[in-house]
Amino acid sequence: MNDQSPEMKLVHVLRAVTVEFDLLGAEFAARHGLHPTDVRALIHLLDAARDNVPATPGWLGRQMHLNSAGTTALVDRLERLELVQRTKDTVDRRRVLLEVEEKATELGWSFFGPVLADVVAVAESFDTDERETVRSFLTAVLQSSRQARSS
Repeated sequence: MNDQSPEMKLVHVLRAVTVEFDLLGAEFAARHGLHPTDVRALIHLLDAARDNVPATPGWLGRQMHLNSAGTTALVDRLERLELVQRTKDTVDRRRVLLEVEEKATELGWSFFGPVLADVVAVAESFDTDERETVRSFLTAVLQSSRQARSS
């Protein structure tokens, strides 16, 4: 592959964005006394809430590739920090659901809000077709990454 091809230049920019977001996540974690795993867990839980997916400890453990003991320690830590709460499922009272506390959302917005606002402003400057092209590209990259990780 030609390292200077237009396609590889996209790959290099995508890699740089990924590294920057990873560094931002690490800085956020450090400022708030969290482990990067805690931040990843919160992201999974926020995504689940947005997608109306019931987030149980077992579900979170699968997303995080943690065993039961590791998941329990993670949830205990997030609960102690008042970032997550365990609640009984109203449909199946035997099942415990995990919900992100408002405190976690506020911390996230206070730190990531300016970056997200900049990203949204850039996206708003694109027309509908351009946004769809970017979404399609990023979705394909995400699927490829997930497939590579699960192999």
